[in-house]
Amino acid sequence: MHTTFTHASPADRVLCPALRERIMTADQAASLIQSGMTLGMSGFTPAGAPKAVPQALARRIEEQNAHGGQFRISLWTGASTSAELDGALAKVHGIERRLPYQSDPTVRKEINEGRMQYVDIHLSHVAQYVWFGFLGHLDVAVVEVAGILPDGRLIPSTSVGNNKTWLEQADKIILEVNSAQPAALEGMHDIYYGAAVPPLRKPIPMVHPYDRIGDPYLHCDLDKVIAVVPTQQRDRLAGFTAPDADSQRIAQHIIDFLQHEVKVGRLPPELLPLQSGVGNIANAVLAGLNHGPFEQLHAYTEVLQDGMLDMLESGKLATASTTSLALSPAAMERFLADIDRYRSRVILRPQEISNHPELIRRMGLISMNALIEADMYGNVNSTHVMGSSIMNGIGGSGDFARNAYLSIFMTPSMAKGGNISCIVPMVSHVDHTEHDVQVIVTEQGLADLRGLAPVQRARLIIAQCVHPDYRAEMTDYLERALRDAPGKHTPHLLEEAYAWHQRYLKTGSMHAAAPVPRVRAA
Repeated sequence: MHTTFTHASPADRVLCPALRERIMTADQAASLIQSGMTLGMSGFTPAGAPKAVPQALARRIEEQNAHGGQFRISLWTGASTSAELDGALAKVHGIERRLPYQSDPTVRKEINEGRMQYVDIHLSHVAQYVWFGFLGHLDVAVVEVAGILPDGRLIPSTSVGNNKTWLEQADKIILEVNSAQPAALEGMHDIYYGAAVPPLRKPIPMVHPYDRIGDPYLHCDLDKVIAVVPTQQRDRLAGFTAPDADSQRIAQHIIDFLQHEVKVGRLPPELLPLQSGVGNIANAVLAGLNHGPFEQLHAYTEVLQDGMLDMLESGKLATASTTSLALSPAAMERFLADIDRYRSRVILRPQEISNHPELIRRMGLISMNALIEADMYGNVNSTHVMGSSIMNGIGGSGDFARNAYLSIFMTPSMAKGGNISCIVPMVSHVDHTEHDVQVIVTEQGLADLRGLAPVQRARLIIAQCVHPDYRAEMTDYLERALRDAPGKHTPHLLEEAYAWHQRYLKTGSMHAAAPVPRVRAA
């Protein structure tokens, strides 16, 4: 299974004779990319993103455009990537269209100022949309791998994302062979090649999160490979802050809730497979689970971050299936130091499998994701600030929320030093409707919304999740809506529904100019 690589030079990771003849520099490879092309690049978070070719391409774009050119490309990835990819190309205004998820501040600025077209779609949809022909033609795949075997098979890197689809669908392929990625990654991946388009689809043969159903290697048509670029650079990884008091309270509310679900028989003692989004709150919840009462847990998620690595180390988490190793630098060092043990407990899959709705529903996941704002009826905005400015994108949260056994969304009750309430009368943008949101949690408490009608949901969210500084005003809005709205099922005062957002845009705070008298609930 495992290949012995020499370390004399980065090129020694290229063992295929036919591909050794195509080794070149990043600048030479970038010269093969033309303006107007669509590129599919590897990377799901900074993990596994190409480093050298995107930077060389950015230099080429900058030079040509400085002499009156209009060099721009369209960029598809697995999810967000890195400063060497998204950041470098955005800084030279080189991206015309971007999908499906991003988190780079320069990319965000380009999108919100109208210079970049951004297509925000569910991560599980990307590969199949490419196969369906919905997104247009893919010219070049630029994919990082950890090595190339003598027969041309590719050892995937620290993420898989959409790489299988890029390699199969692109006209031409550029491979970055990164010798800084551990050769011991070999054998940790599971690339499923049984997918098909309707009406030829067959059931995916997976019943347990750790079932292996594919191949440890990526495959590609060697005739399509136009360049092989040896590199030697680790992923640009970010750290996580220690859980603050609010995050710890959110985590405890969720753990108490899961314990109650076990007690009443709606969950087994070992719970169901866990999915957790990225971020400090998510890590705090995982830290809470690591010190909680549950044993022999499993994860089926899209990102393996520090909290899950801690659980693997402690034994609380038996196995983890993911598409990306999004670890902090310190956690990555721990992972690499014990990689032989993790190879038997961690699987990296394509995101069309890690985020597959049918698998999520079949295995009955517990899905935990962050939000930007929720409204009193349980609709969730996870992508936009004040209705029109994108933050990052929907990512995989919709794949999991719609199909999970338990759909949990979590947030602090306030942001911007208390000037924003994260629970509002009506969300300024809807990503997850009330029909897909079962539980909302803030540091104030947890609202279990299952089986409740809209007004019941509103009363519970206000009582359990809204910060006391905003609770009276929210209660006042609901009671007046119940009195004055034309319909009483989901009552709203349309002339006031976005008053909180408008007030923030005008004054810098959602707080009313004067305190609203507390209204006794009916």
